[in-house]
Amino acid sequence: MATLPNPLPTLATDPSGRSLGLRLPPGRLVDTADDGPWHEPLLWHAQKLAAPGTWKALGAPAARAGLLPVLVDVGGAGGGLDDWALMPGEVSYPGDHDAEDVLVEYWQEETEDGEIAEEIEPFGSEWPGLAPAAVRSADPDTRAAQVADTLAEGTGGDPEPAVEETHLALVPARRSADIPAAIGWSGPVNYEGDVARVCAVLRSWEDRFGIRVVALGPDTLVVSVAAPPATQQDAEAVAAEHFAFCPDNVLQGERDTLRAYAKDLIGASSWTFWWD
Repeated sequence: MATLPNPLPTLATDPSGRSLGLRLPPGRLVDTADDGPWHEPLLWHAQKLAAPGTWKALGAPAARAGLLPVLVDVGGAGGGLDDWALMPGEVSYPGDHDAEDVLVEYWQEETEDGEIAEEIEPFGSEWPGLAPAAVRSADPDTRAAQVADTLAEGTGGDPEPAVEETHLALVPARRSADIPAAIGWSGPVNYEGDVARVCAVLRSWEDRFGIRVVALGPDTLVVSVAAPPATQQDAEAVAAEHFAFCPDNVLQGERDTLRAYAKDLIGASSWTFWWD
């Protein structure tokens, strides 16, 4: 695997990013992993809260510079990612994993004892297969900007937003689905220790549903969806993938059966996941 050049060290001496074709607000480079200093910056994030329009203004120029946008929950007392555990040294390469193989393994682990048969109807313990690709109702990057604006508008609002203090971050990654792996994000660590396997599924969703990774919290992931399922049957197939990917979404959510959860996926512009 060829290593992606990391433009972030440039920001140490050029905080505005002008040499990269950017006009950045004041921000902070994060170069510390869970076990100590990392050999290069993992991400940059703005000091101020994101505002509507921020994603659109910086997203395209950043991508040309080799950086992809994501909103991060910067809620620590020090104004940084104090509650996060970034573990880039524990991450493999997303392309080395097959998305369906990962989902099959997750599904079997959750369903093999038969204790949640009612919750996963109309499916059983046998993996139902990948959901079919859906028709795109929006450009994926345009949809991502829309969802980012919605999250920025909801910061500090009621009901409690999925990501509470959204700051724009830039990450050196080849594709949006790889952002969690690129920074060693450990949100699902109690469920999956190698977030590259999670990213393999996100890559598949990029291809089939036009998702983009829009926001990350310490244990929360929000993706935009440009091609959501349009029928209950298709939504149930997607819901099965969501259950395998993040069982807490169903078992600890307001919609505590797969059928009920699927109804909320029809036409949805974003999906949110949370791991206990």
